[in-house]
Amino acid sequence: MKKMIVTVMLAVATASVPMLAHHSFAAEYDAKKPVTLKGTVTKVDWRNPHVYFFIDVTDEQGKPVNWALEMGPPAGLQRAGWTKNTMKVGDEVVVEGTRAKDGSNLANARTVTMASTGEKLGAASSQGATQ
Repeated sequence: MKKMIVTVMLAVATASVPMLAHHSFAAEYDAKKPVTLKGTVTKVDWRNPHVYFFIDVTDEQGKPVNWALEMGPPAGLQRAGWTKNTMKVGDEVVVEGTRAKDGSNLANARTVTMASTGEKLGAASSQGATQ
């Protein structure tokens, strides 16, 4: 009986781990802090539960500052027109989004405009990857 109870407890604990890792938009981002960033892509991390990409943005002193930007899940982005190859390291982008509540260089990307083509794609995890 003890083995069965322990097994059930382990199964429940293991099943709940992915739920703990996910967060709501409102928990991390402040909808009253919109941000527009123009920069060069330094990394794209295309995986579940959300796609992240990083860009270098030039600050007021002319120094590059790296920003992390969260998008929706890969499947949602694909439905919105994205592929793994839409954005690559070295691409210039303009990102409209919402800044993190803690004031760090983290934002939830709402749209991404590719500077080379002018193509504007929805990216928001808070809106099912579309706008």
